Amino acid sequence: MTTVHDFPEKSGSASNATAKVLSDRAEGEAYVASVCFKHGPPRLLGVELEFTVHYADEPARPLDPDDLATALGPHTPRTLRPDSPALPLPAGSPLSLEPGCQVEISAQPQTTLRHLDAVVSADLAHLETLLTTRGLYLGDTGIDGHRAPDRKLGTPRYAAMERRFAPMGDGGATMMCSTAGLQVCVDTGEAGELATRWAAVHALGPPLLATFANSRVHAGRDTGHASARWLGVMDTEEARTRSAAPSRDPAGEWARRVLDTPLMVLPGHGWDAPDSLTFADWIDGRGEGAGLGKPTEDDLAYHLTTFFTPVRPQGYLEIRYLDAQPAARWLHPVALLAALLARPSTVDKVLELCEPVMGRWECAARFGLSDRAIAGVASEVVDLGCAELGMTGLPPETITEISEGVQSLVHGSRSPQS
Repeated sequence: MTTVHDFPEKSGSASNATAKVLSDRAEGEAYVASVCFKHGPPRLLGVELEFTVHYADEPARPLDPDDLATALGPHTPRTLRPDSPALPLPAGSPLSLEPGCQVEISAQPQTTLRHLDAVVSADLAHLETLLTTRGLYLGDTGIDGHRAPDRKLGTPRYAAMERRFAPMGDGGATMMCSTAGLQVCVDTGEAGELATRWAAVHALGPPLLATFANSRVHAGRDTGHASARWLGVMDTEEARTRSAAPSRDPAGEWARRVLDTPLMVLPGHGWDAPDSLTFADWIDGRGEGAGLGKPTEDDLAYHLTTFFTPVRPQGYLEIRYLDAQPAARWLHPVALLAALLARPSTVDKVLELCEPVMGRWECAARFGLSDRAIAGVASEVVDLGCAELGMTGLPPETITEISEGVQSLVHGSRSPQS
């Protein structure tokens, strides 16, 4: 398992002189299937934590990137300061920035949740100390509750994304500059388990999105939605954000989808992609009018970074639908997901429990646990996950804390929608 950030930045072309040229669609599909779905016993677990950053004395004040760079010092990502050493945090986690200067800790994957907890907790505490000494703090919701979207990073990719998304509405700017997610990374598992495991992480989406929804207030306004963050993602570009459907062949379906999705940006070619040109079109030579030669595997690898689906396969499964949580509670959804995926029998039970609300992403984002059907399934899923927390290897006192915390989310007072 490796770490891949949402918005990797490259200064030049995604291709290089030694990259393999893709001669036909079959080669492209084979490449995608091979790099996005790697099989083996589930062994590693990772997490990526995003946070908005605010001034302690005035949370609505626009963030000055110079103040953030001063606070982060040698850990400042090169997307903000190209000459920075960009050192990882003390426990080894790389630090990156989203376009609005949201900070992201991408922990190195660990073989146990106990080890992951130790690494993330150490690096998160260090980050908070760095910010506090400069009068800054980490936001505790999945969307900026105080400020409107405002791109702070001037990289070519982010500028091209902003231009592309602007005609589609506000979703793209919101996703890029105002949102903060909590992404859980799990192994795909053995080849024979892939279809079931793929289906389960998607099926868990609506109930867990609703359970951990934490982005109702945006830019000082109550949106009325449980997860305004996820609605912003969904409103960005349907081709690259919609959820995958259950499939007996997830790798094949994903590969076909990737090749049939329009290009978003083109590093090394002026960054702005021709309208409606899919990667398959590029392979077939239909990019020649825009001065594009045959694409390479490097070009396809870059294209893979432009998908923002609820679950994104990266050789492992990156579960992306959870809102950021307060820093002290980041472990709760991670442990619950790890427990729900720990055993094949539990995965089978997940599919059974979640079937009534399968695919209800928008409903979960808009209404959260006030939707009666989603709340009912979420309660059963949380009960199942809490019963399996012993499988995570966490200390008993931590398990008790997590169980009480997540149980309080689903069993508190609700005002259900019909």
